[in-house]
Amino acid sequence: MATANGPTASEYIVHHLTHLNTSGHKQEAIVDWSVVNLDTLFWSLALGLLTVFLLARAARRATPGVPGRFQAAVEFVVEMVADQAKGIVHSAESRRFVAPLALTVFVWIFLMNAMDLLPLDLLPRIWEGIYAAAGNDPHHAYLRIVPTADLNATLGMSIGVLLLCFYYNIKIKGLGGWVHELFTAPFGSHPLLYPVNFLMQMIEFAAKTISHGMRLFGNMYAGELLFMLIALMGAAWAGTATGAFLWIGHVIAGAAWAIFHILIITLQAFIFMMLTLVYIGQAHEGH
Repeated sequence: MATANGPTASEYIVHHLTHLNTSGHKQEAIVDWSVVNLDTLFWSLALGLLTVFLLARAARRATPGVPGRFQAAVEFVVEMVADQAKGIVHSAESRRFVAPLALTVFVWIFLMNAMDLLPLDLLPRIWEGIYAAAGNDPHHAYLRIVPTADLNATLGMSIGVLLLCFYYNIKIKGLGGWVHELFTAPFGSHPLLYPVNFLMQMIEFAAKTISHGMRLFGNMYAGELLFMLIALMGAAWAGTATGAFLWIGHVIAGAAWAIFHILIITLQAFIFMMLTLVYIGQAHEGH
């Protein structure tokens, strides 16, 4: 429904789903390699630095006595990740790098996912004010604050995991051993089977990488979209009884979804971290 003082519901959602990017206009595709989503880049880096700061602070302030709440929470996460890494990656030497990596991935993705819990219009409205103060049209002030709701970001992280898998395959098996495995597994060492084996290996790597990134993106994108739909219920207030009921429903639905969403953002961070460990662990094993 169009309004005289504001955007329609579809315009509101489209505006919130548009990235601040280097092209200066609306992004037509979910993945567009010709532009850089500046908002995703900014919030990813900012939350990555926050992750490093929090973990470094916890390490500096760790005491052997009774821990405080912050130290206890960090120790719980560290022990959880260390136990998972020990059960999946059997090389103690590799775990010295992989376990801290998994810890960083979990905390980083959790913080990026948690941006979805901020009021939907809070940071975009602030950005619109800054944009307007610079003499620009605020209607073109696009800003998305959940990096994991951008497929470019989640695929970028999954490709990073893929490169680590390549590295450990070569490190553990040697370049020659890994190439031999690519052409002889899973169906056996026979010249006629070499092309089939290699194709199956490439399909496996591609499927793991794409599903790794798509799973996180899909859940966070859907959650972000649902917050927008709930916000539109609140925007229906127009001094009428129906509008009042919709506004009350928006408050109740928003609170309920936010509470449930805490589980989702934690679970998605855990799943991405676990799959990172599993894929790197598989790189240590032969077919």
